Amino acid sequence: MTCYIYVLGSDDDRSCRTYVGWTTDLDRRVAQHNAGSGAKSTRGRLWVLLYAEKHATPSAAMSREWHLKRDRKFRKMLRQAATCG
Repeated sequence: MTCYIYVLGSDDDRSCRTYVGWTTDLDRRVAQHNAGSGAKSTRGRLWVLLYAEKHATPSAAMSREWHLKRDRKFRKMLRQAATCG
């Protein structure tokens, strides 16, 4: 089973944010976040995909997700490369 970890970015009047998650269907998951049916913390914002990685197993994806959630320097770099400041 192919799994993905992803980093989403959202820039609005309130603030610039990132969100890290994992899924087996990347397009469907981003659409869910933008439709307001994704994670509670992502509702009410327009999200764009900033970064994604492919993994062979769910455990590998979840492990990488755990590390990316704690890598604030990497997420800040992604925000700066996108529209967020």
